[in-house]
Amino acid sequence: GNQRNTHIGLYDLQTKQNEHLYMFERDLRIISCSVNNEKTLLAVSFRQYTEEERVSRLLQSVSKYLTLLIEIHPINNLRVLKAVDSCVQVQFLYPVEGRNTSTASRLLLVSEDKYIEQFDIHVVAEEDKVVIQNSGQLPRARVADDLIWAQWDMMEQRLFYIVPKESKSTLKCVQFYPDENFNSILESHLDISVNDTQLKLVNFGYDYCRDQDVASKSLNLQVFTSKAGGLCVCCSQASDTPDEIMYSVYFLHKGYNKTFTVSLERTESHQLKEVAFMNFDYYVAAYLPGQFLHLLNIQHPDLLCYSLFLTGEDARIDMLQNSSIRSPLMSTVLDCRVGSMYAVSISDRALLQFLQNSKRDSERLAALHCALLYFRHTEDLEMQIIWWISENLSTCHSFDPIQEFIIASLYCRMCPETQNLDKLLPYTSLLDWIGTIPGVTCATDIISLPMLVFQNSKGFWEKLNSNLESIKYAEPHLHYHNNVLRREWRSVLIGLLLCSFGDFYLFTNQREERTTTAYLRNIFENARNVMSLNDSCSFFFSEERLVPLFQEEDYQQQLLMGLMVAQLKDHLMRHLQYVGKKKIDQIVLDYVANLLNLVHQIMKEVWRRYQLHSCIFCFDKRGSAGEFAVFHIMSRILEAANGMCMPLPPGFHTLHLGLGVRCLPLHTLLHYIDNGILHLTETCVRKLLKDLDDTEKNEKLKFSIVMRLPEVLGQKVRQFWNHPINANFIARKYVKLLLEKLGNRQCSRPIPERHSVPVEFLPLNYLTNVLAEVENQGMHPYEKQDHVNVRFVEETALKHTMMLLGLKYS
Repeated sequence: GNQRNTHIGLYDLQTKQNEHLYMFERDLRIISCSVNNEKTLLAVSFRQYTEEERVSRLLQSVSKYLTLLIEIHPINNLRVLKAVDSCVQVQFLYPVEGRNTSTASRLLLVSEDKYIEQFDIHVVAEEDKVVIQNSGQLPRARVADDLIWAQWDMMEQRLFYIVPKESKSTLKCVQFYPDENFNSILESHLDISVNDTQLKLVNFGYDYCRDQDVASKSLNLQVFTSKAGGLCVCCSQASDTPDEIMYSVYFLHKGYNKTFTVSLERTESHQLKEVAFMNFDYYVAAYLPGQFLHLLNIQHPDLLCYSLFLTGEDARIDMLQNSSIRSPLMSTVLDCRVGSMYAVSISDRALLQFLQNSKRDSERLAALHCALLYFRHTEDLEMQIIWWISENLSTCHSFDPIQEFIIASLYCRMCPETQNLDKLLPYTSLLDWIGTIPGVTCATDIISLPMLVFQNSKGFWEKLNSNLESIKYAEPHLHYHNNVLRREWRSVLIGLLLCSFGDFYLFTNQREERTTTAYLRNIFENARNVMSLNDSCSFFFSEERLVPLFQEEDYQQQLLMGLMVAQLKDHLMRHLQYVGKKKIDQIVLDYVANLLNLVHQIMKEVWRRYQLHSCIFCFDKRGSAGEFAVFHIMSRILEAANGMCMPLPPGFHTLHLGLGVRCLPLHTLLHYIDNGILHLTETCVRKLLKDLDDTEKNEKLKFSIVMRLPEVLGQKVRQFWNHPINANFIARKYVKLLLEKLGNRQCSRPIPERHSVPVEFLPLNYLTNVLAEVENQGMHPYEKQDHVNVRFVEETALKHTMMLLGLKYS
């Protein structure tokens, strides 16, 4: 103030005004102050005199620092808590959120003499004022001793502190509870050598002069926690090499630490500050203004490709370019130079722009995961990512962007539903990463897991304990992998090759109680449940659908779908018994249904981007450039699905084949079919045979397709091509099947009467008589095609013979 008074106020976030609490009628150097939750008590510590003032005034007997407890509702009495020559920090506890009235408050005093104690203060209401009840000394309890570093977590009411022990240090944590109790809940040994003689405090307020002096020669260390049970210790020390800087991140919830050495681009001394650490929940950031911004994924820190290392303009944080920074809260920074606090967040727009401009696979992969996992899923964000994927399928060499998009999207959609699901579902398609970050070296060391002591604690401590338990049971092996699914699918498919698939499927619906039959019936039932869920959610077959997917039977995809449900269900049941079978069943169905939906979402966005329409499924014209691009993307989707052993939505193969017929020359089309890239489906082949006329070019196409049809599918669709070549093929196949069924059976006499027109051609007469006899014995192989019989064979043979002789058949 103008009269050299010292005012203490409380800033109100709602009104953007300072609420006046107390005034000293002199100019004081305030060290620390705190107000209780009810705004009835104010604790203040300040320096009475400097050392020079005390000597000049001969005040050696007067203490240098004073700590007061003041009644402020209304302003009334004050009490001296400490009168010492060491600096003291004060902090009221707020153990219950939203508590408005209470008769007790608790106050922490942190002494420069390396101890922390708690004062219990009881108040009473007298008329229109609130006063301290205790007339004598206030009850106190020692919280910590011999500490060299301490950090206050104001949101969760935790105290982290470090006690040095020889070459190592021990990190401890005290949790304060609403019932006015506290206990030491964590202890972790860190390979950090702390040689400081002066206590370093974090989040106990900022004393500019003192903190600047301490920071220049002390360890820069901060502890961060995440909502998912992550616990990280970030630290840095001054490097002996002027053009490089080192910092370490201890992932205590993972059991290892990573030490990074960064070569600096420019080393002007006036620009170099100490590394600032910030907490973004899913990420921690190491920030050196003007140099770099390193975003470290703390939930999956094992591979560096999930962490973003930014330099230049990409690493710029507005308004914090030349500042001394602290991060007292999640996504919050304090600019110590000007005393302003900012909310800091990752910009989705800037992140997408970085993704589009990146040239390195590590940057692309990190940005892709950050966009999907940090921002969760929004339709607009997914659309832009899919558009980027469609443009960069050929530029990503170290990973498949379609696989990463699908797996990461499923992970962020499903994991919030159930606790510990994040430890069981896959979050990436990569098993390892051998790439490096230019200018950055990383060393990884195994560390001992922290020890937890708590009972019936919920929230963060329960999640941290769960993370530590998963480490003990070898966490990488907990994540679901498709190896077992792939082996099982191949095994069943081999069984299907031993007989026609249609007969095999019918066999599974018989009432025989064999294990194989019951197992396969259950697999197909799983697939039907997934598809019924998709139908109810209108994922694919709505009236206004953009992509022309056909609702058709694809038994191989249904088999894979059902097997995936069974395998994933078994995996979750082994580790989530407490969730219950019904809940796990729903999780698995949702997972597979969302997988199919994501594939459909990719196709829909690509379809919209290339401005294709839903009536494109015809064969009278060649495909456009846009259709060829979509065909290429669908081929990459198929490749990604095969790599992950992942089912595809119904109608995918039909649409893929249809685009292939429109876009590819015949020899390339047949090459794709022969190599399993394009799958012949009943819907597409039937439409092709019916819609195309029989020009020479189309006959060649149709015949090439017909010759490649599997047996069961061929029987269904060949009847739709009314052409002599096809009739000849069907007749030959029919004769072959009848003769195979005849086998060694003896024909009975007399030969049954035939109704066909008599033909004086003895070899044909004899053959047709034998075939008719087999038909009459109930061995008709084409029961569903009434027109395919002995009469059909006879007429086809005559037509073919007359055609070869150049004669006209009537």
